Amino acid sequence: MIDLKAGKAVKQIPDQKKIQGVAYAPELDRVFVGNGADGECRAFDGKTYKLLHTLKMPDADNVRLDPTTGLVYVGHAEHALTAFDAKTFEVRATVRLPGQPEAFQLDPGRKRLYVNTVKPSAVVAVDLARHEVVARYTPTKFEGFYPMALDREGDRVFVGCRRPAVVLVLDARPLRVLWTAEIPGDIDNLFFDAKRKRLYALCGEGFLAILEQKDGGRFDVVEKPPTAKLARTCVFDPESGRLFLGVPRQAGKPGPEVRIYQARP
Repeated sequence: MIDLKAGKAVKQIPDQKKIQGVAYAPELDRVFVGNGADGECRAFDGKTYKLLHTLKMPDADNVRLDPTTGLVYVGHAEHALTAFDAKTFEVRATVRLPGQPEAFQLDPGRKRLYVNTVKPSAVVAVDLARHEVVARYTPTKFEGFYPMALDREGDRVFVGCRRPAVVLVLDARPLRVLWTAEIPGDIDNLFFDAKRKRLYALCGEGFLAILEQKDGGRFDVVEKPPTAKLARTCVFDPESGRLFLGVPRQAGKPGPEVRIYQARP
């Protein structure tokens, strides 16, 4: 836990193994953490940080909260997404997928969830009312889908691809590719800045790629500030326009760090 005003860490919960996803339920003041190595999704009290509940899910990965229903969604190794109640922890639904899920994004207003799988590489749309797959995109030239971002207003899905290193922009309704943009290698996080019409791609090759929307709606890389090797885990705060980037321990440095980047107007 980091105090954003003070810019320092205030609390750590030890013994978490291979954390891959975190979600926060503000009304309940609960934190949900997906632990890949333990195969568990854990719920913690937001004030005391006490462990409240554990749900077994092999290789638990990304975690998302639907604020309109109070359901927490977790992707895991059984080629599925599981939805459970954030208050009672009761499992409400399991959605079967064509492969192991990697990243996903929720559009509560349209009752849609978009998720990509790695093997085989695909993007699917899930109806949140029925918890069923209703659309699917299977690529022929792309492999290694990892992060995903969503433009709810513009009905676009952005997917970070590693082979080749590009960002795919898909029409959210029929799930068809509109265009692609080349980026540095090893992408692992991707954010859409709706206010500034930008994409921020965190690439383990050692760069933050900033893409801006151009005429016709396509995106192109306009800046590529260097970061650090394998620095690709990040959180974007759209309200402040800040990126919080986790940087692994670097040679000559005492330990890992969090770097803060401010988006220009």
